[in-house]
Amino acid sequence: MPSDPNIGKREREVLTAIVETFISTGEPVGSRTLARSNREGLSPATIRNVMADLSEAGFLEQPHASSGRVPTTDAYRYYVEQITGTAQLAPQEESMISDSLAGISDVQEFMERTSHVLSLISRNVGVTVATSGAKNALEHVYFSRLGDQKVLAVLVTRSGLVRDRVLRLDLRQGELDLAARYINENFRGWTMESMRAELGRRIEQECGEYDRLMDSIEQLYKQGALASEAGAQVVFVEGAANLVTGQEDRKRLQEMLKTLEEKEKVAQLLGAYLDVKQEAVRVVIGLDDALPSMQNFVLIGAPARSGTDVFGSLAVIGPTRMDYQHTITAVSYIARLFDKILNESE
Repeated sequence: MPSDPNIGKREREVLTAIVETFISTGEPVGSRTLARSNREGLSPATIRNVMADLSEAGFLEQPHASSGRVPTTDAYRYYVEQITGTAQLAPQEESMISDSLAGISDVQEFMERTSHVLSLISRNVGVTVATSGAKNALEHVYFSRLGDQKVLAVLVTRSGLVRDRVLRLDLRQGELDLAARYINENFRGWTMESMRAELGRRIEQECGEYDRLMDSIEQLYKQGALASEAGAQVVFVEGAANLVTGQEDRKRLQEMLKTLEEKEKVAQLLGAYLDVKQEAVRVVIGLDDALPSMQNFVLIGAPARSGTDVFGSLAVIGPTRMDYQHTITAVSYIARLFDKILNESE
């Protein structure tokens, strides 16, 4: 961290102007450029003095001796702290987002579309992770005999997550249909954890006419047909090509693109920085604590929640030179929309 420059109103305005100018142009910012656009009427000499103080404090750096200044990572962090959160998206952007997400009834579809929408609206990388957890309620199960000692088990939750697996079991299709019917009629709407606990109890206690049925269910149960794999994640990444048009270091960019191709690393990245308990959008500048290849990149993200339940996370990843206010506003808007859409679909 830089030393505290005891930033006052004048220093804050100059630093903000430099950050916003550099985000807009991508070029080092000089005192004359700021003087021309400065509403306070500060002279180039005064601005140069302020810039020198900010440089000494570690908020600005000079790429070349004859060039202007560019923000450091800590300048971006300071700038983000000053953002009020009162900005709104343009009406046409809100309409585009709402139209893109209209008609969705499950989490995976929402996440897939959202990654695309975030990449479009931010001109960076849109990333979403749908998490299957114990709080996902059962919608239905389906079992199908594939051949000798092979059964396909499909489990669908009310949040839209689908889990399928092939089991080594020798059960007839009629037995599988009875087992699926029993589970769907008795446990639709139950959380996965509660359903498995109750089924385990019934397997131990039911007898008589249910012996054969419960035997089939027990075999399916023990083979993991009803395991939702809490923590299993589906990752969607859109817009990596947006980074290629930037001026980032090519080697570092290649490392970043390679990271984005490895979905488990993307999930790891969001898991490292986004707390499911957080209420507001989080901005993380410099992601190298989690992944060294992401040193010069930024994550702006939020949990995807409905009520108290968290179904994943959504974020934008891009270079430090990005439109923070606009991206924060977009991520916040979509996170709120997720809660609204999921509640309406239930």
